Amino acid sequence: MASGSAIRGSRVGAGPMGEAERGDQAPRLVISYWCANGHETRPSFAEEAAAEAPVTWDCPRCGFPAGQDQANPPTPVRNEPYKTHLAYVKERRTDEDGAAILDEALTALRARRGGPTG
Repeated sequence: MASGSAIRGSRVGAGPMGEAERGDQAPRLVISYWCANGHETRPSFAEEAAAEAPVTWDCPRCGFPAGQDQANPPTPVRNEPYKTHLAYVKERRTDEDGAAILDEALTALRARRGGPTG
């Protein structure tokens, strides 16, 4: 049997008073944002902060940026796929450069092992 003075099923701050116990909520203003997929997000801001509301808001459904103009939502950011080390090397070197470097490395390796060169 568990001991303690807490009432089972209650939480800190819970009470019958509700809003009156916590104080009044600041006046709110709801602003609509639309993403490229047509999802509408409606976060609420305090009226004092509504003048400084962000221009874009991340859509909670798809993650695309959402704007306040339903007809012209912001375009999604194109994420570049992960590149391997080899992909970066291929951007910097041509196939001919790669073949020359490979031949040089093989020649050096064969010289160290004492094998035939060329």
